[in-house]
Amino acid sequence: MNFPFYIARRYLFSKKSTHAINLISAISVVGVAVATMALVVTLSVFNGFHDLVASFFTSFDPQLKVVPVKGKTAPADDPILTKIRQLPQVDVATECVEDQALAVYHDRQAMVHIKGVDDNFNRLTHITEILYPQSGAYFELHAANLEYGIPGIRLAQILGTGAQWQGYLYVYAPMREGQLDMTDPESAFVSDSLLSPGMVFNVSQAKYDRDYILTSIAFARSLFGQQGMLSSLELRLKPGSDFNRVKSQIVSIAGEKYRVLDRYEQQADTFKIMSIEKFIAYIFLTFILVVASFNIIGSLSMLIIDKKDDVATLRNLGASNRQISSIFLFEGRMIAAAGAFIGILLGLFLCWLQQTFGLVSLGGSDGSFVVDAYPVSVHFWDVIIVFFTVLAVGWIAVWYPVRHLSRRLLA
Repeated sequence: MNFPFYIARRYLFSKKSTHAINLISAISVVGVAVATMALVVTLSVFNGFHDLVASFFTSFDPQLKVVPVKGKTAPADDPILTKIRQLPQVDVATECVEDQALAVYHDRQAMVHIKGVDDNFNRLTHITEILYPQSGAYFELHAANLEYGIPGIRLAQILGTGAQWQGYLYVYAPMREGQLDMTDPESAFVSDSLLSPGMVFNVSQAKYDRDYILTSIAFARSLFGQQGMLSSLELRLKPGSDFNRVKSQIVSIAGEKYRVLDRYEQQADTFKIMSIEKFIAYIFLTFILVVASFNIIGSLSMLIIDKKDDVATLRNLGASNRQISSIFLFEGRMIAAAGAFIGILLGLFLCWLQQTFGLVSLGGSDGSFVVDAYPVSVHFWDVIIVFFTVLAVGWIAVWYPVRHLSRRLLA
């Protein structure tokens, strides 16, 4: 058995001559445990929001999106895109044309993002699950020569259209060719109109709900002058397909001409910001952990003074200064490990309570938030990172003070 570890373990659990030493040791464990618990809970809450946002995007975004590297559009009949469509693992392929436009309804107007898609868009995504009102909701973008537009719920509020508007919603886009006639500015714009299908969509993300209008690809191509072109080819794979393998295959086919984006890459900015916020929270809580670890130094200082007689005995029995220092190093490290273990258990318990009972709510109960309580998702690797972070901080925090105090107080 490791001699310094054996002595340190006995010191940790034995009764000291001064009761305050036991009390300070207990406070040290509690301090490290609380900081560890805060790390586990905070990182799990960030994971919960990450997973929640990802669940919203899956209702509107495709599994895979192929976009041109250069320019906004590419020919729809490009042999590369045709080859991608014909892959046996591809279940649904939808052409899409997107661009900015001005929407006007009566005396209200707003800059919008027109997204024109094929009729099979409801098979590509879960759009039907986020249509409002749900009763009688039927996904339809055109009928005969009539073109429908489905706006986001917040955009419908901005324009004052409601879920179903009367008359036409006019849409204006700059002409792609020709010169601007300053005597007739309206001639520089292409205008068209949309009718209401009697519904709006609600992704619960401002990016979509405030800016997007979903319509047919024929309308978008006519409005933006993009006949025979597409902004992206959106794909859904057959159930049971190996997603990563198929994506790698499509990337190989696309070469340097197209980029292939999964759902997370389509929303790279959003998830990057969330990752940065999570990392910053981790750094700040680690600083708090460092402060909590200073209690261990105080506990060890008093323990070294209390055990001066024992140290003299150990020296007489042949223990070296290195072994004696190791005893108190192990003592500090065991306090840090105990705090880490207890803190992780408490953190996991609080996460379970939040997941099960939603103890901490988001605001009031008026339904103004997508979820009633803070979402929590515990990730295994986060727990591992927290555990080793606490051990590393605790071990580093006691190393120099123990070496210094051992030399001064035990000389």
